[in-house]
Amino acid sequence: MLTALVVVFVIAYAAIALEHPLKINKSASALIGAGLLWTIYAMSTGDHHKVGHQLGESLMGTAQIAFFLMGAMTIVEVVDSHNGFEVITKRIRTQQLSTLMWLVGIVTFFLSALLDNLTTTIVMISLMRKLLSNHADRLFFAGIIVIAANSGGAWSPIGDVTTTMLWIGGQITTMNIITSVFLPSVVSLLVPLTVTAYILRGRPVVGPEHVEMDHGLKTTEFERNTMFLLGLGILIAVPAFKTITHLPPFLGILFGLGILWLVGDLIHRNKEDEYKQHLTLGHALSKIDMSSLVFFVGILLAVATLEHTHLLSDLARILDKDIGRLDLIVVIIGMVSAIVDNVPLVAAAMGMYDLNTYPTDHFLWEFLAYCAGTGGSILIIGSAAGVAAMGLEKIHFFWYVKKISWLALIGYFAGAGVYVLQYNLTH
Repeated sequence: MLTALVVVFVIAYAAIALEHPLKINKSASALIGAGLLWTIYAMSTGDHHKVGHQLGESLMGTAQIAFFLMGAMTIVEVVDSHNGFEVITKRIRTQQLSTLMWLVGIVTFFLSALLDNLTTTIVMISLMRKLLSNHADRLFFAGIIVIAANSGGAWSPIGDVTTTMLWIGGQITTMNIITSVFLPSVVSLLVPLTVTAYILRGRPVVGPEHVEMDHGLKTTEFERNTMFLLGLGILIAVPAFKTITHLPPFLGILFGLGILWLVGDLIHRNKEDEYKQHLTLGHALSKIDMSSLVFFVGILLAVATLEHTHLLSDLARILDKDIGRLDLIVVIIGMVSAIVDNVPLVAAAMGMYDLNTYPTDHFLWEFLAYCAGTGGSILIIGSAAGVAAMGLEKIHFFWYVKKISWLALIGYFAGAGVYVLQYNLTH
């Protein structure tokens, strides 16, 4: 049975990693992998009550992450449909490329921590199209936006799906992850940002002749500001909600979604249905990336079978025996996340290492949040932000390797060094 499980998981994992060349959606590979793994496990074990109980436990944890992401993605879509992000983006104005690079990097870093790295990447790259006419310049900016978005998401419990998984799973707490990983994340951005700004020094910003900031959606300034501030406030309040009530984060985000839905309906209650259709929560729900949610469900359920059969804990023991150093193991996991998706990597790590041995806010979990979050920037296919940038600006894989990967790599190692140094000084 164990051999069959490993073979099926490796094939499913390979199909996920090779999604683009195979032209098979990774969600399909994840769901088929999960179905086959649980089927093999159930048929081999024979204890249907035990398997059913374990599947129920795994589904409960998976559903919490899925509901949380669904709520967060919907809130972001509502804000975007009201042009709410223009509250930030319209204030970014400068005549020097190097100065613009600093502004974009810093805004992306903090915006990613509040929203998520994928949404922030899409918003900021869309803004670059309005500010820069030179495609070569936009490619450089897109590369830095990917690095900044992933660095910003790593230190926030709601900024990156892997950090969110660790937070909901009880491996990290809100204030601890912020205080511990913030400085390393800043360094992982500042190093590549400094180098890139130096390369672009002295060059002027060449903007398009016709800058059009209106998306064709007629929302008033009051509506934009209200939905932006309320949406952002709900996302920021969720960690506080979890800390105060000790209820799971998905309930906080769904509670906030209900409030946003109510306010939206009140603001637009006197408008014609045809006009306000694109501004409703129902429309936002139809626009969220359900394919990604299905992928998370599939891959987390697939990894759960390896956890229940103790394959992951056995792998952890082998790594500890052969490598021996926990910090080196986590650095390797982070670098591997540049090649394959970091969601199943972190899910596997959560199954490999027990909370009884490595309690909440242990070095392992904090360092894993940093490495898995920022390591994906090393290759364009290593993160959701990178894949989005690749599609939006038609970035070639090898162009990114040549121009951006080395910047992301030195930032990754610089931040990792800062985290280890900081940990040793404070413990």
